[in-house]
Amino acid sequence: MLVLDTHVLLHALAGDLTPREQTVLSRDVWSISAISLWEVAKLRQLGRIEIDLDEADVVRALARIHTWPLTLEICRASTRLDFQGDPADELIAATSLVHGAALATRDKQIRRSRSLTFAW
Repeated sequence: MLVLDTHVLLHALAGDLTPREQTVLSRDVWSISAISLWEVAKLRQLGRIEIDLDEADVVRALARIHTWPLTLEICRASTRLDFQGDPADELIAATSLVHGAALATRDKQIRRSRSLTFAW
């Protein structure tokens, strides 16, 4: 199972993945942190993306993706990461760490982490 960060999720929903990302993502089951849903809603509210969580196609796509809840264990793990960044990114990374799932991210700062396993 892979944990997709919010930006990879958005690119996947928009059909805008690189060939490498498409290949890697096609081989595994996708999951997301619940915080990614909040990020998508906020980005839409701020007018930074057009994807709408109320659109039927988006609802159907998200129904096929496992959503990990935020837990005490994930919150604790987020404070022990070997990088500091946006709090949502830290929670997504901690979700990956706690559940032993590779993280699909393009974020260069996160990718410098030595404690996480990455999808590519």
